[in-house]
Parts: sequence; structure tokens; C-alpha cells
Amino acid sequence: MALYSDKVMEHFLQPRNVGVIEDADGVGEVGNAKCGDIMKMYLKIDDDIITDVKFETFGCASAIASSSMATELIKGQRVEDAMQLTNKAVAEALDGLPPHKLHCSVLAEEAIQSALEDYNRKKKNA
Repeated sequence: MALYSDKVMEHFLQPRNVGVIEDADGVGEVGNAKCGDIMKMYLKIDDDIITDVKFETFGCASAIASSSMATELIKGQRVEDAMQLTNKAVAEALDGLPPHKLHCSVLAEEAIQSALEDYNRKKKNA
């Protein structure tokens, strides 16, 4: 059996939504000191709908694939729905991750949560 599913490999080799949103409404950055992975998520939000999302990830195949899949899962979603995204949903959408790589899907969830918290903080202070 292969270490990674075809979907993980697809999102690793051809990640979606890579890049930066210069005027992002929310930005979140998280990292895992144990493995060295770092994820940064950028959100563009209009009328509480995520209209664009980009990411920059320094990490392994699972980290890049998790970032890519997470952006696909929240693009077009309402902020309140995106807040409910779990690492389990990211891993399932990738047709699974090896047990020792599940922390990558956790990082994707945390990066999105951090970006949404940044958005809510900015919105509250506007």
C-alpha cells in the first residue's frame, strides 16, 4: 500500500490556491515546532462569504496537501461554516493521511481558525 493516497499526491504535486492576498481581510499563521511545518492562510471575505483564500506552506507533502485541500473546502463558504472545518474533514477529503502525518491536517484547521479570528478581530475594531 502506498504511503499517500492519490488525492494527497495530487494536492501535493498540483496544490490549489497557493500565494498571497496582499489586502487580505484575515491572515493566520501557525507552525509545529516538532516537525518544522509552517502554514500561512490569507482570506478575502465579502458579506461574510470567503471569496478567495490563498496559502503559503513550508513543510512536507502532507502539510502542502492539507493546506491545499483546506482552501478548497472553505472557498465560497460562509465564515460561520468555515469556522466548523475540522482536521478530520480535511484528512477525509484527502482520502486519509498516515497516522504520523495527521498533525498536518490539524495545522490546516488551526491556520484557518487563526485567519478567521484575525478577520473577526479586524471587523470588530473597524
